[in-house]
Amino acid sequence: MITNRFALICSLLIIAAPAHAELKIFACEPEWAALAEQLGGDRVDVYSATTGLQDVHYIQARPSLISRYRQADLVICTGADLEAGWLPLLARQAGNPRVLPGKPGLLLAAEFVPMLEVPASVDRSLGDIHPYGNPHIQLDPENIARVAAVLSQRLVEIDPEGGADYQARMQDFSGRWGRAVSGWEARAQDLSGMKIVVHHRSWVYLVNWLGLQELGSLEPKPGIEPSASYLATLLAGLQGKDLSLIIRSAYQSPRASDWLAARTGAPAIVVPQTVGAMPGTDDLFSWYDTILRQLEIGRE
Repeated sequence: MITNRFALICSLLIIAAPAHAELKIFACEPEWAALAEQLGGDRVDVYSATTGLQDVHYIQARPSLISRYRQADLVICTGADLEAGWLPLLARQAGNPRVLPGKPGLLLAAEFVPMLEVPASVDRSLGDIHPYGNPHIQLDPENIARVAAVLSQRLVEIDPEGGADYQARMQDFSGRWGRAVSGWEARAQDLSGMKIVVHHRSWVYLVNWLGLQELGSLEPKPGIEPSASYLATLLAGLQGKDLSLIIRSAYQSPRASDWLAARTGAPAIVVPQTVGAMPGTDDLFSWYDTILRQLEIGRE
């Protein structure tokens, strides 16, 4: 009786056990975590180091992040010095040989897309300047597609047993993403030429994709909060320019954008800079839908 019961328990454990060990993925930003989930399905265990309500420039290398980084089979981050204040420290403290530079376990997305605003020289007196170009690459859906192709290849390389599954998921995602992008571009035709002011120069890829016109930034220099005199100068320069929208990210203070909105009549809005930055932006598709919906406020 005991033998039969033991055999039954063993058989149930075998049935309940996963068919494969989940690949542990550490994503620096929510957009890459969401992409990894799309391409990896139930073969991956994805952890995002940041949320849509955080400024990814300024993250603390907490012990919990170090532990997650140490366990990772694959790390995917934006790169281009976006995470320069905390990612190198994580890497040093974690000592994970699987995700060292040059290994398939480290994927820096910015290395695989055309970079915008690459400075001819770097002068820190100009503010928070990124020497490799503007790192906010996630705000062009073509960049999402480019990174997806590379990430899919890495998944196959690291977990060849799941190769057929990863390839099938990539093909499915590519088709759905392509159709979605076509729909967004058709929907956004009336947005072309819309004049905006941004809080921080993190929207250049969105501006380039949709043909918007960026008239100015609320920050006098990247990362520097505006003074009253700077805002007054900005306001004077906007006179007669038909400003449509003032845009900020969810984590940024509304004070400056609300000040400008009260004096220009242009709506001050939040546009989600990544997955999870606003309600209803739980995946890549709903996130881009919400970006378009927020921008459409400016033409109402």
